[in-house]
Amino acid sequence: MLKPQYIAIPLFAVFIAIEAFLILRSGRDEYDSKDAWTNILIGLISAIFGTLLALATSIVYITIYELSPFKMPMNSVWPWLILIIADDLLYYWFHRISHESRLFWNFHVVHHSSYRYNLSVAVRQSWFSGVLHWIFYLPAAFVGFPFWAFALVHGFNLIYQFWIHTELVDRLGPLEWILNTPSHHRVHHGINPQYLDKNYAGIFIVWDRMFGTFEPEDEPVEYGITTGMDSYNPLWINTHAWFEMLEKLRSRSGFLEKLRCIFLSPDMNLERVSALTDQEAMVTGARR
Repeated sequence: MLKPQYIAIPLFAVFIAIEAFLILRSGRDEYDSKDAWTNILIGLISAIFGTLLALATSIVYITIYELSPFKMPMNSVWPWLILIIADDLLYYWFHRISHESRLFWNFHVVHHSSYRYNLSVAVRQSWFSGVLHWIFYLPAAFVGFPFWAFALVHGFNLIYQFWIHTELVDRLGPLEWILNTPSHHRVHHGINPQYLDKNYAGIFIVWDRMFGTFEPEDEPVEYGITTGMDSYNPLWINTHAWFEMLEKLRSRSGFLEKLRCIFLSPDMNLERVSALTDQEAMVTGARR
């Protein structure tokens, strides 16, 4: 679908540069400029592919909207409030399924594969996710929200999520109960065992609190993906998960097992948790 958030790309670039300056000046961390430039390149190519895919997927949305017996009047406040809440709820489930299904994880893993956490990571997005992710938002068309209104609200949702990709902002007091914040989203990017598959929120963290996927930031976050990523090659970053899935498929016998491999959990997290637990047990035993 068309993405109004691309209009904000110049602002994203400015804030990425400002954050990099502040990090380097503070001396609090070594800023990996190669990783940041890789993120930016991936983001720019993602914007190009996303725009092309949007031309096709927006036609599907508009067609369903035209067939819907309902048409939301967008000339008052309440339809906009409903759309903001509905879009964020749809995003929550899209995001959650992107972690719980290997097929969708193969796209989303691009965003998680940096071992750093800064504003440049926000634009590190899959080149090909537009092939499938639009299907999660079709309910908005079914209930009669016009495409132009949906595009504006969804674009705002994604623009909001840009600023939470930083370590420079600490906790925000009472806002932490309602909004997704840098602290909450740092947890989401963590591969610490207790942080895996938590905090899927877009704007409102209340969904995670409602559906049992909330986790507060209690200890320093280890970023990255459970299988590791030691490449700066944008093409490999966008495709490695598909090769991993094919390798898994070869080891599965039977049609149903292969389907489970494609559509069910990527199970990398469980492997990582087991490895970390074994490692912690070894360390604990050595200390004793």
